[in-house]
Amino acid sequence: MSPCDPPEGWREARNLLCVRLDNMGDVLMTTPALRALKAARADRRLTLLASRSGAAVAPHVRDVDDVIVYEAAWMKNAASPPERFHATMQQLRERRFDAAVIFTVYSQSALPAALLCHAAGIPRVLAYSRENPYHLISDWAREIEPLPAPRHEVQRQLDLVATIGARASDPHLSFSVEDADQAGLDTVLRAHGISLPPEFVLAHCGATAESRRYPAALFAQAIDMVAGAGECVILTGSPDEKTLVDEVMARSCDPRRLVNLAGTLTLGEFGALIARAGLLISNNSGPVHIAAALGTPIVDLYALTNPQHTPWEVPHRLLYRDVPCKYCYRSACPLGHHACLSAVAPSQVAQAAFELLESRAGNRPPIMIKAA
Repeated sequence: MSPCDPPEGWREARNLLCVRLDNMGDVLMTTPALRALKAARADRRLTLLASRSGAAVAPHVRDVDDVIVYEAAWMKNAASPPERFHATMQQLRERRFDAAVIFTVYSQSALPAALLCHAAGIPRVLAYSRENPYHLISDWAREIEPLPAPRHEVQRQLDLVATIGARASDPHLSFSVEDADQAGLDTVLRAHGISLPPEFVLAHCGATAESRRYPAALFAQAIDMVAGAGECVILTGSPDEKTLVDEVMARSCDPRRLVNLAGTLTLGEFGALIARAGLLISNNSGPVHIAAALGTPIVDLYALTNPQHTPWEVPHRLLYRDVPCKYCYRSACPLGHHACLSAVAPSQVAQAAFELLESRAGNRPPIMIKAA
């Protein structure tokens, strides 16, 4: 399908279901497409069907009017019991949606979600598919296989909604930080006796997939170099990542120079902290896309599991080692060596951080470090 005027039925579609069943970062990379769908009709209402992880970001996406949580068995998240499929189908049927848009990454199939929408009686469904969906997808965006060239995930979804006439005037990611988030962050900082300097560095060592995590020992060395140059470094992580953050702290040569806020912030407070930071050092995970939405520069430790999820429309440095097994689309390294990340030297991470901080500061003198 090519960009065109809205096909029959889409111009009139006011009550729209947007299906995005993977993770928080995937939802964030869909926000420009959601904005385009909302802008196409002034009275359009968007309901997001998302995993628990993806639904967490919905309150910070102003184009989303409502959210339904569903852990789909065909996604890698924890699956809901089979009866939940039928309960969700009934919930969707009761909402009487005019149409649905199913957003997937290249390696996912839209057909299970299309079956759910079909069973719920949703008359129009837009989605990518490499297989012929027959009656499951009314507006089929044919996907070429094999992939001819990498296409960023944000552009992939913008191209999808453009086929029904929805175009975004602003392609940036969306994540809203409210006054309550700022106030909550200030409360947490006071409780920990932390006074933030005008410029500080955030370091986020977690990621949902093991294949996308820079080794803790190397992460500790990298942030030690940054802190050793006089930068204030704050470590963050979800409650589930607190053990990993504690390991990084334990491997630091001088953990007294580091601030550990893992497990203490709500998502909104975390966004407020990212918005104030001069830089984020992170594995390629949800925080990278929050930082991109908020305009905070990023040093992205980018495992070569796939090429489509780089930071969007924000100053950044991608750090990886090119390997023959790249673009494996796996959550764990299938060869066990993790070379695309473990071969990145901590000195490279620190140097990339200094370059971005220097660029942001303008007249700041450069900091050079000697590799071990």
